[in-house]
Amino acid sequence: MADPLQPGTFRRGRRGYALAVSVAAALLVICAVLPWAGIEARSDVIGGGLTSDVRGVDAGLGVYTLVAGLVALALGVAGLLGRRPWVAALAALPGAFAIVLLVMFAADPGGVTGRVSLDLGGMLSVGPVIRYGWFAALASSLALILFSLLTTARRSRGAGR
Repeated sequence: MADPLQPGTFRRGRRGYALAVSVAAALLVICAVLPWAGIEARSDVIGGGLTSDVRGVDAGLGVYTLVAGLVALALGVAGLLGRRPWVAALAALPGAFAIVLLVMFAADPGGVTGRVSLDLGGMLSVGPVIRYGWFAALASSLALILFSLLTTARRSRGAGR
């Protein structure tokens, strides 16, 4: 049985985080093509509603988020395949940039979420909504930053020493 505190184990752990960075970055790229926002009209009279979705790449901020995910993916793969797994830690920068872009998308007063809402009781309700793709992109960006920072963390060599 191998000793878990051997130097080879330390390298494998850092490569594991580099792999996690690559996976989180790939998920961020995928989330950029998912629906991020939309306009939803609901009516209790007819018992249904209509929606119109906006994908992330349909907006300029979504395209920049896609590019940030691709840069983070390249850094994660470089850390995974190269001799220096700490290169994957640089993926925290595009991950943080993606979070800023996502917040700007949601807070944009001229964007989808800033349009006028209409509520006529149960008869008709029209308003903007944030879709699952935006939340998934935010979670992927946060995971990307976390795993990027973990690539630089050093394991302790002994608990009581």
